[in-house]
Amino acid sequence: MWAEDYDRNVGDVFTLQSEIAQKIARKLGAGVSSAEKNAIQEPPTTDLIAYDAYLRAKDLINDISFSTRQREDLFEAVRLLDQAVARDPSFFDAYCQLAGAHDRIYFGGSDHTDARLKLSDTVIQSIRRLRPESGETHLAVAQHYYWAYADYDRANQELALARQTLPNESRIPLLTAYIDRRQGRWEKSLEEMKHALELNPRDFSILQQISLTYEALGRYKEMGATLDRVLAIASKDIPSRVRRAWVDFEERADPKPLHTAIDTILAEDANAAPVLVNQWLFLALLERDPVAAERALSIMSGGGCFDENIPFPNGWCEGLVAWFRGDQSASRAALNNAREELGQTVRNQPDYAAALCALGVIDAVLGNKEDAIRQGERAVELSPVSKNAIEGATLVRYLAVTYAWAGEKDRAIDRLTEATHLPGSHISYGYLRLHPLWDPLRGDPRFEAIVDSLAAK
Repeated sequence: MWAEDYDRNVGDVFTLQSEIAQKIARKLGAGVSSAEKNAIQEPPTTDLIAYDAYLRAKDLINDISFSTRQREDLFEAVRLLDQAVARDPSFFDAYCQLAGAHDRIYFGGSDHTDARLKLSDTVIQSIRRLRPESGETHLAVAQHYYWAYADYDRANQELALARQTLPNESRIPLLTAYIDRRQGRWEKSLEEMKHALELNPRDFSILQQISLTYEALGRYKEMGATLDRVLAIASKDIPSRVRRAWVDFEERADPKPLHTAIDTILAEDANAAPVLVNQWLFLALLERDPVAAERALSIMSGGGCFDENIPFPNGWCEGLVAWFRGDQSASRAALNNAREELGQTVRNQPDYAAALCALGVIDAVLGNKEDAIRQGERAVELSPVSKNAIEGATLVRYLAVTYAWAGEKDRAIDRLTEATHLPGSHISYGYLRLHPLWDPLRGDPRFEAIVDSLAAK
């Protein structure tokens, strides 16, 4: 079947898709529900231009797991999907992707505003209007509750409804796994992800998520093996190649494989730099290489240099690099610009924990001790680990950084000790051993003991 030729007019693409899907189901002996059969037979749109825009947007959204271009790709996806639904206002699948793109822009901090949230809410209303009882509608609403509202109970309720008509849909156990992960059920999350992979074994983005979960748990050998499976499917995928080299840095504090991977990719294609710029800058900081850091900064977009959805503006990275090369005046200027940008965000959204966290770190580096501590502690209060195991743990990690730069070493050690026992904090041996953010604690026997405790046994 896979070797068959299909010679049709481009206008018959939807009929051809339906035929192929039904052939695959018959060949595999897969049971297809009546709802799934109807979905296969019904074309998503009759507008080929709208469909092309939809497919391009869908590819952009599917490829963001490891990408440093998440912000740019999501905004481009929104542009394409807006075009698709403008051409065909009944294009249900495009609305589902559009809601997800808006949600992720909001969730990731690229535009964490009420205006963005309202855009997503409006698209969800269109989805419900077009197919109020569809399993895909329940799935889209579940994703909306997860990404935009962190309302995991209501997301699970919608997933239960979606599962009734979409029993073979891999996105359902995958989103269930995301929820489990946010709620600290890490092993359960892995089980759900593996179930999703069974349903869709060629979707390497699921494998990428499995690798991220192993990374959070400090299970680096399994992380590496999972990424090897990704590369067996998508050998040219740049973010996955970089992430595979990342394993040695985290587990053994060895940045050389990461350096080699980035150099190799840039030698193959200089235009690949924007895809890996964040990792390139991170590597330059690990290696204390200001020249490489400046090169990375020169191609970084204006969308910020995020870490686990903590919305650090570009000025933060510029300030770090200037500080690193000894230019204190330029460093303070850049950091003050970042502080002003984040200050405006926090004034508009005083309960935005991730922005408060970033502002606290910047204030600590600038020497604004009291403000820094107040902001960092408030961030942890707003999004505790009990509410969000990933964001909460990341905020604890950055509170340790804030205390360290504010000169509160005892409190920094206490919070760092706490963070090392939280999978979502992404604290590794290599990160503590090499990253300059931890320089204020170097030489303290308690810090060195924490670092040594994370070394590979």
